[in-house]
Amino acid sequence: MASYEIEIGRTAEKQLKNLSERDQLRVVRAVLALAEEPYPRGTRKLSGYDDVFRIRVGRFRVLYSVVKNRLVILILKIGHRKDVYR
Repeated sequence: MASYEIEIGRTAEKQLKNLSERDQLRVVRAVLALAEEPYPRGTRKLSGYDDVFRIRVGRFRVLYSVVKNRLVILILKIGHRKDVYR
């Protein structure tokens, strides 16, 4: 299977920088793992969207979209579970 390229949106980049160093490392590891396996165990598709998924990283959620024809994973949002869906 080909490796996907990871692109981080501006919003997600800002949200990642606001996390503590420890949480940043955990989230970055999870995001980089998406390049090899875009639908890891525990992935959920968000209702109301055709191609938006989420993964759990502790109390944080990473929302992302997979562009299959370009082999790109676009990270849309990163945030605490109570705020990320707003």
